[in-house]
Amino acid sequence: MKKKKEQKEKPEIENELDDPEVEEEDIFQEEKVGTDLEDSESIHKVIDEVEDLSPEELVAVLEKLLEETEAKAEEYLDGWQRSRAEFANYKKRILRENTEIHQIARGEVIRLYLDIVDDLERALQEKPENGDEETWAEGIEIIFHKLRAKLESEGVRPMNALGNEFDPKIHEALMKEESEEFESDQIIEVIQEGYWIGDKVLRPAIVRVAA
Repeated sequence: MKKKKEQKEKPEIENELDDPEVEEEDIFQEEKVGTDLEDSESIHKVIDEVEDLSPEELVAVLEKLLEETEAKAEEYLDGWQRSRAEFANYKKRILRENTEIHQIARGEVIRLYLDIVDDLERALQEKPENGDEETWAEGIEIIFHKLRAKLESEGVRPMNALGNEFDPKIHEALMKEESEEFESDQIIEVIQEGYWIGDKVLRPAIVRVAA
């Protein structure tokens, strides 16, 4: 009687699978029902095979089945954990790459304003000390400081390389010359200020170096 009942249920599942209006979740549920039926058949088959075994033999068979089940469960768990770790690493890598791309793009935009900072700084080196021009120069200086403050709020800061030891990773040497005031490889003049953005070089400093 049981086999006839199963034969009736299987065609019903196949008919529903052919119906395009059947929801995907319902199909998965029906597939699970089919799997449960197969598992049930396997269990009954095992029971039929062990009916004639002695208690000792039955225990041995069950222990073997338990070992196989535990091994399979461990295999599935290991695969799931490995897949989860790989996905977590993938998300971290994508986040890191997106952050780096954003920082590069942001740095390129900020670099465009450094030329303006350079021009204002050079202009203020010859700031007039009296008359109407002094008032005008003070206004320019206020604008300069506001621009520097805005850049600093974005993580941009000057290297202030004067007197530091020359480092080809962050400095560009325009020339080397003898100096009595500075030791060899010390920066004796900053021709163009270098800038950091965070812990990265936004623009290297162009310098003169003591020979």
